[in-house]
Amino acid sequence: MTGKPRKQIHLAAHFPGVNNTTVWADPASASQVEFESFVHLAQTAERGLFDFFFLAEGLRLREHRGRIHDLDVVGRPDTFTVLNALAGVTDKLGLAGTINSTYNEPFELAKQFASLDHLSGGRAAWNVVTSSDAFTGENFRRGGYLEHSQRYQRAAEVVEVTRKLWDSWAADTLVIDRAAGVFAREVPETRHRGAQFDIAGRFVLPPSPQGHPVLLQAGDSDDGREFGASAADAIFTGHGTLEAGQRFYADVKGRLAKYGRTPDELKILPAATFVLGDSAQDAEERAHHIRRQQVGPQTAIAFLEQVWGRELSGYDPDGPLPDVEPTDNVDITRGRVRHAKDPRAVAADWRAKAEAENLSIRELIIEVTARQQFVGTPAAVAEQIDTYVQADASDGFILVPHLTPGGLDEFVDRVVPELQERGSFRTEYTGTTLREHLGLRHPHRHSTVHEGARAS
Repeated sequence: MTGKPRKQIHLAAHFPGVNNTTVWADPASASQVEFESFVHLAQTAERGLFDFFFLAEGLRLREHRGRIHDLDVVGRPDTFTVLNALAGVTDKLGLAGTINSTYNEPFELAKQFASLDHLSGGRAAWNVVTSSDAFTGENFRRGGYLEHSQRYQRAAEVVEVTRKLWDSWAADTLVIDRAAGVFAREVPETRHRGAQFDIAGRFVLPPSPQGHPVLLQAGDSDDGREFGASAADAIFTGHGTLEAGQRFYADVKGRLAKYGRTPDELKILPAATFVLGDSAQDAEERAHHIRRQQVGPQTAIAFLEQVWGRELSGYDPDGPLPDVEPTDNVDITRGRVRHAKDPRAVAADWRAKAEAENLSIRELIIEVTARQQFVGTPAAVAEQIDTYVQADASDGFILVPHLTPGGLDEFVDRVVPELQERGSFRTEYTGTTLREHLGLRHPHRHSTVHEGARAS
């Protein structure tokens, strides 16, 4: 019998911050900032033969109704400090950091990620994100504000210039001929003139082991999908059903050909949570308990207020939805992506769902904020994950444990062996770099000279 070859699953471990995914109040939860927490999760992921460890970004403490949102803090240590430290306590695991292209300069980014790639032996990855959030931008010079329509234009140019800097040293630039007294050949100048940047200089580091660190991209808009298809090695996304995942997968992979790329050159990696049990019923009961921990009464009301744009603390979270209409106030929660572009339409949908399913405010928020979740016995969860990958709904998953730092332990101990038994997951690392783990080719070199139109 012949058919499509079995795809190999790619897995990554997401270090969660203090937000509504984590259950930071659980006695089993430890520090979100102490290095040992990062070490535990990273070494567990490496023990499980994961492709990479993933760090999100927190550039400003979120606020809700004018005060720090103490249920959704997102503050965390500096990404490069953490990842470079983890490079010293891991051997094969990729190290991915989220760094914003809106608030950072190409030269700084090129140097920081090339340094990480050198120090880790070729395991660096950059999750490129954008921001049009003026509230977050207040932490940066000039306010950091960028019109929404321009954020992917800037991101594309940041990536373009960064790659030129990485490519500016030829493979034979570094000579180190002690007898002749020659350390390096001439490093050519990198020149770029575009809408966002006007750069002329020489990069300071030789090519890193991967040539370019792996580029990830997170974004589900049409602009985000196009940017991912043109520039990314992997896309970090989120879809709640197999069918939604298949539509996204086909759409983004279908855009690759116009950029001269093949489907294997881009990995689709949705975020997902998991809950294991000794039986299906046990797992469902645990999942229900965890979701109620994640969405407590205060959190449920806070989520509702984001859509309604008004203070709703007088409403019972275990009661019905408000009968008042949403306002146009978009600033009740600041520092978080707004959930509703059309609050009144969302409110109408939520009311219909709550009425049809007899849901309270808290029960509704639990339903509508759930991300992809695998629930069941270890064998059942392995089957669910494998089904998604083999059905081209993803190439793997970025797993988000609900506990820090031990939330991944059970998955590695109980689910990874099941995936290996199915022949869908590696039994050992066969390469040393993250590109090798992901099955990505060495990148081609970019020209170091570009003269384009400058912004007027």
